[in-house]
Amino acid sequence: MFSKEAKFNRIVKNIKSIKIQGARNVAKAAVKAYFILPNKKSKRILLKSRPTEPMMENVLDMAEKGIPESEILKHFTEAQEKINKNVFKLIKNNSVIFTHCHSTNVTNALIYAHKKGKKFEVYNTETRPLFQGRKTAKELRKAGIKVTMFVDSAVGIALGKEQGTKKVSMILLGADALTKHGAINKVGSEVVARIAKQEKIPFYIVADSWKFTKSKVPIEQRKLNEVWDNAPEKIKIKNPAFEFIDKKYIKGIVTERGVERFGGFLRKM
Repeated sequence: MFSKEAKFNRIVKNIKSIKIQGARNVAKAAVKAYFILPNKKSKRILLKSRPTEPMMENVLDMAEKGIPESEILKHFTEAQEKINKNVFKLIKNNSVIFTHCHSTNVTNALIYAHKKGKKFEVYNTETRPLFQGRKTAKELRKAGIKVTMFVDSAVGIALGKEQGTKKVSMILLGADALTKHGAINKVGSEVVARIAKQEKIPFYIVADSWKFTKSKVPIEQRKLNEVWDNAPEKIKIKNPAFEFIDKKYIKGIVTERGVERFGGFLRKM
């Protein structure tokens, strides 16, 4: 049997290495870890494991204040069910939906819509350097959804109806953080948002409202060997995990509360 410390450390390691990925999954894992060793040191270690995760900070604050683990975890299930229904209303039959990276909120909502009879296909990106887009593609295809995955550098082709691609109907991206100025999501998201504006494609953020924070969110810089292991000396490699998407690009935000303009969402926070 593993000791409490070993169980806690294993969860932290999996969060750091992105074996556990997606803000929702990270937050759920962090709550479970905290209740294994419920103290301030555990909270500090967990927060340090992924600094760009305000949802994790929010749920750990709740846990520290004495809200039961079961009550916190219940929220994730209930919020997802509501998000599924809200995304379902947005999707029109025979549409092409674009997404980037991997978002549990987005993939679950798309699978729900497919099971409820909506007809659509998905374009997605591979999402280098850790290829989270493959996880998205596999989950959607397993559910019976038609998926076309593009290399990251072909995002303009995917969104521009070029080289045989179809017109994208809408973009659904997740978020790791929601702020008063916009959203923070996987690097590459802001480029998608800019192209969406140029191509007049509706751009939506799909996220749990618990991802909102009034604090400044640090942008995590990942290790260079994720990009190029054993790279030659004196080659500088930048590997930011996330980037900011200004609210001016966001047509709407889909949360458990409904589909809202970003300003309307902020007024209720």
